[in-house]
Amino acid sequence: MGKIAFLFPGQGSQKVGMGQAFYNDTALAKEVFTQANAILGFDLATLCFEGTEETLKATENAQVALYTTSLIAWKLFLDASGIQPGACAGHSVGEYAALTAAGALPFEEGLRLVRTRGELMRDAAARTPGAMSALIGVSAETARAICEEARAGGAGLVAVANYNGGGQIVISGETNAVEKAGEIAKEQGAKRVLPLPVSGPFHSPLMVMAGDALYHSLSKVAFRKPQIPILQNISAQYAEMPDDVVGGLTRQVSGSVRWEESMQRLLADGFDTFIELGSGEVLCGLMRRIEKTARTFSVQDPASLISVCEQLKVE
Repeated sequence: MGKIAFLFPGQGSQKVGMGQAFYNDTALAKEVFTQANAILGFDLATLCFEGTEETLKATENAQVALYTTSLIAWKLFLDASGIQPGACAGHSVGEYAALTAAGALPFEEGLRLVRTRGELMRDAAARTPGAMSALIGVSAETARAICEEARAGGAGLVAVANYNGGGQIVISGETNAVEKAGEIAKEQGAKRVLPLPVSGPFHSPLMVMAGDALYHSLSKVAFRKPQIPILQNISAQYAEMPDDVVGGLTRQVSGSVRWEESMQRLLADGFDTFIELGSGEVLCGLMRRIEKTARTFSVQDPASLISVCEQLKVE
């Protein structure tokens, strides 16, 4: 068995029914959802299992749903396999689940922070509405030039939000500017331009106030030194100390998610097996685009949990 990294998904991976199979099948999932309900003050299980796609898309809901279901999948996989990862990484809000898995952040504190983060980002989006789109088949350099052209033409603010890898770049900003950048991208040969199911211009300068406000909550939390190496979105570097974590999470709200660089760092450090824990297989798909020889596995329900454990046991 090679070096294993755990990956935790971010917004866009949420879907109706997320976590329900684990809830129906395990006492642990029921306990975690009950704990989450008490902390949040509403029924997260009902939101995840019976909510509409539109309700789950709202960032204040999507973030707590992803955090909770990712950590349920993580704990169940850990208990079933006994596998400890050599590193963790999470995409956007997934970084909070990664920090919990790495021993730097208790579940309860993490859930409160994620809820606050979602509310602050929701409020920022209400003040300055915007959109996000994925550009498929463009390089990072081209995407930055496209955003600059749209801004220079007076369309408004738009910037690169996510460097996802494999020719996929996500842009974010004011709606008109994102649309204009998408038009320019098509003119310059982008294979596809896909509007994303999110409720605001996340990871753009329009979120600076949300990040600044979040810092006040982050600075009150007693983060521990990660027991497992964890890569930060904002720097694509390992977080060494609690101060690194607080600064990184603050800047992450309005800064670019450097996901491809983070995965390239793991590959360079000898990691060859990547297990996505939570909802969907987005991060597995991105890794296959970044490095075709990487082994990827997704754990999001009891059936996939058993399958992944069996495959890794055989190896």
